[in-house]
Amino acid sequence: MEVQWIAGGVCAAKGFKANGIHCGIRKRAGKKDLALILADHPCDAAAVYTRNKVYGAPITVTRSHLTDGKARACLCNSGNANTCNADGVDIANAMCDALARTAGVNASDVIIASTGVIGQPLPLEPIVSGMPALVAGITPDPAGAQAAAEAIMTTDTRDKQTALVIQIEGTPVTIGAMCKGSGMIAPNMATMLCFITTDADIDSALLRDALTTAVDATFNRVIVDGDTSTNDMVSIMASGVSGQCRIVSKGPNYDLFVEGLTIALERLAREVARDGEGATKLLTVNVNGSPDNETARAIARSVTASPLVKTAVFGSDANVGRVLCAIGYAPGDFNVDNIAISIASDAGELPVCERRVTLAFSEEAALTILKRPEIVINIDMNQGEGASTAWGCDLTYEYVHINGDYRS
Repeated sequence: MEVQWIAGGVCAAKGFKANGIHCGIRKRAGKKDLALILADHPCDAAAVYTRNKVYGAPITVTRSHLTDGKARACLCNSGNANTCNADGVDIANAMCDALARTAGVNASDVIIASTGVIGQPLPLEPIVSGMPALVAGITPDPAGAQAAAEAIMTTDTRDKQTALVIQIEGTPVTIGAMCKGSGMIAPNMATMLCFITTDADIDSALLRDALTTAVDATFNRVIVDGDTSTNDMVSIMASGVSGQCRIVSKGPNYDLFVEGLTIALERLAREVARDGEGATKLLTVNVNGSPDNETARAIARSVTASPLVKTAVFGSDANVGRVLCAIGYAPGDFNVDNIAISIASDAGELPVCERRVTLAFSEEAALTILKRPEIVINIDMNQGEGASTAWGCDLTYEYVHINGDYRS
């Protein structure tokens, strides 16, 4: 597929405006904490949610709002997850009502999200007070997307945005997205918050199928620390104004849209892994030669999630035994006798295991490879055609520091 990467994030697609402000939820003055994406008219919409049994009040409200497959706005606060609060659903509904009054939209057309500390009351007053400025400042310019992307960040060290253009029957179709995620990241739906806009014209039921497929191939393969958050959600709104023939059934045009969406979300998934709390290295684990794709996926996830593998990557230690150990406890029916492993980076590639036996290799060469900011572990099971990839990061002292005093 030919893809044109462009600027503009969630404002790149036709029919969308965005903004982000500091309303006072976050303690630090000037730290943006309220984001808005507003469509020019109601859109086909869909979302996928965390599988954590303890989930935030915004998910309850958004699920209800999306039963008709329509939405016009995404509203998200950072600094407080609005989870495990007795009045959480009331607060989430009140946020939607405040936006409805100010922006002239239906409250039931709002996708609502929150991220931050779990189990602390979310004050409504600063959100209501900040709503006029939030709505007044919306713009289709990249500055609006930038402000919104900054407003959803928690422990993220950088904003995460992307946008691309694909061709469907010769018509340009744009997909834009922003996400946040740095800690509490494990693949069990989305592992963070992501808001996607597109000017594609596609039925909402198909939009949800496309989103599920793309998320499963991207965000569900990211692991930072093994914790699945209570507030994970990925949502998408399709304005339908690209001019391409409406997608109402699965076929070549649907497949093209899914492919483009997957490419966009893979870029963000890698950025989530790269920006893991305290991380210094992006880790990619490629598994080939597995009995099937599902087994390959389980092996890739197992290696990426292993604290011992992650700490070895942090220390630039080519400890092959830790990788083999993580392969061995992955779920699935597979043979371990023919495993081959290599480590790689932009400094080169080095075979370190053959037929489940550690090879004699140059520790100096291994150190040179593992000192780089992007590390790849290639695993060949040599017993089938299955393949998969997972993304993660190293586990550092800073991760403990960040999470040891997160609430303060």
